[in-house]
Amino acid sequence: MTRASDFTETEAMISVMANMMEADRSYWVVGGGPPRIASLLAQALYLPNLTASTEDGVIAPQPLVPLSPLMQFVSAKASYRGVAWTNMNTVCSLASTGFFDYGMLATLQVDPYGNINSSFLGGDYYHPGRRYGGAGGANEIASMCWHTILMTTQEKRKFVKKMDFISSPGFLDGLPGARERAGLPAGSGPYRLLTPEAMFGYDEETRYMKLLALAEWVEVKDVLEKMDFEPLIAPELDRMAPPTEEELDVMRVRLDPLGVTISDGKWIHL
Repeated sequence: MTRASDFTETEAMISVMANMMEADRSYWVVGGGPPRIASLLAQALYLPNLTASTEDGVIAPQPLVPLSPLMQFVSAKASYRGVAWTNMNTVCSLASTGFFDYGMLATLQVDPYGNINSSFLGGDYYHPGRRYGGAGGANEIASMCWHTILMTTQEKRKFVKKMDFISSPGFLDGLPGARERAGLPAGSGPYRLLTPEAMFGYDEETRYMKLLALAEWVEVKDVLEKMDFEPLIAPELDRMAPPTEEELDVMRVRLDPLGVTISDGKWIHL
């Protein structure tokens, strides 16, 4: 494939996520946005038999792309050729019995332990500064999939020491056994957090966020300047590959021709 030189930050992030997805693994994917586009890109180019469930419970569909913003899920196009058409209650029960290796989510805010806020910013629950759509199925995905992968933008207002509200659990307070004490499956929790500029994991002992990789156009200081806390830093940092021209062609022509998702963020010129 041909390395691309001009693309948006979101296209870069989607490319990295698509290349992270694995064969013989099952994914529960949030309804829309970059996680959904990443799963469709992986299915189009690398994993034609990808087992991914939509947020509303359709198992392993082969969507009729492109999908409009209102047809990302709960629609005939998004559900085309699904192995099974279930509902959110059913897919939650499948997750609770261990059938999903990975959950894929976007997030409004995240803290050092991978907890997610998608409910409100500022004020309190009853008098918020700004209220958002809430967790939807994200709480179940973050609670019950074995591993959770988050996608968000690299901004200080997104990476916060303490969130205004926890909509979906990460490692909670980070103490050993915190998820288990809350009744969540042992051994589950956040796995990776991906932004256009960096990839993070979580320390196995402290459960604190750890910087693992950087995009080619940034350095560590650029990433840290856009965080409200300082993560742990791996001794050796990998570099994330930029998207290929073939991936951009699929994203721009087949998956999101209106640019609703992939046009977000600044343009990168390598």
